[in-house]
Amino acid sequence: MLQSLAGSSCVRLVEQHRSAWCFALLILGYLLYLVFGAVVFSSVELPYEDLLRQELGKLKQRFLEEHDCLSEQQLEQFLMRVLEASNYGVSVLSNASGNWNWDFTSSLFFASTVLSTTGYGHTVPLSDGGKAFCIIYSVIGIPFTLLFLTAVVQRIIVYVTRRPVLYFHIRWGFSKQIVAIIHAMVLGFVTVSCFFLIPAAVFSVLEDDWNFLESFYFCFISLSTIGLGDYVPGEGYNQKFRELYKIGITCYLLLGLIAMLVVLETFCELHELKKFRKLFYVKKDKEEDQVHIMEHDQLSFSSISDQAASMKDDQKANEPFVTSQSPTSNDSSLNN
Repeated sequence: MLQSLAGSSCVRLVEQHRSAWCFALLILGYLLYLVFGAVVFSSVELPYEDLLRQELGKLKQRFLEEHDCLSEQQLEQFLMRVLEASNYGVSVLSNASGNWNWDFTSSLFFASTVLSTTGYGHTVPLSDGGKAFCIIYSVIGIPFTLLFLTAVVQRIIVYVTRRPVLYFHIRWGFSKQIVAIIHAMVLGFVTVSCFFLIPAAVFSVLEDDWNFLESFYFCFISLSTIGLGDYVPGEGYNQKFRELYKIGITCYLLLGLIAMLVVLETFCELHELKKFRKLFYVKKDKEEDQVHIMEHDQLSFSSISDQAASMKDDQKANEPFVTSQSPTSNDSSLNN
């Protein structure tokens, strides 16, 4: 008897705080996913980093042995300066000296990566004025970009998602939920093909040092706005039509970002995902809902009474003016 009461009370407690328990499990799952990613990246990449460190150490030691006139301190100072310049997108290599990082097309590409929060990091402002302007430009431009993308996606999704789903639901009588799921899968496949697979094949041809996997990796890192910056197109020393190529990449990034947002919004409108998201939301109390309803009713009643009173006043004002006879005049007429 006591066990059944305890079990029922536990079930009741869980049901009352269901969203809180789901939210706690969500936090725990996210932290475990972070730890899982850290373990996998560390186990996969750490051996390659160790091999690269050993190779660089051997090259440095061999260079110092072949050049006795150069001390290790002088070499490290030179390498430090070279690496610092490389972090700002400036290379000392002779085959890369012809590429400017701040011509118009490169600056346009940089502005698009800043406003889309991709931020490859291969090119950064050098001067204090450029850094200050980048802050002001981003503070104004990022919300403006979000507004622009939201407006564009809202208009596109009407013609790409809602109307086709409604057409098949009304015209052919299919279930709206099933049609929405199939449409979302088809739209996702088309988006992956047009903005990942085909551009990856194009980049693997245009970029000499990229294979298909590296090109697909660049497309995903860019359109997901991660922007690691380890692969940036158009930076080769023998790149033909570099200015036109940079403009094309800028247009690709903007269109691809819009397509990604349309797909995400399409999946978010699925009924199953809406129900799943509600598991983690805070539910409103019934008392608060009743208070909001009462306040809404009072406002509506008061507005109706105010409107009625104003209508009466308007009717009185619009009535024709009639002179009222005084009682004295009526008495005199009777006497006559």
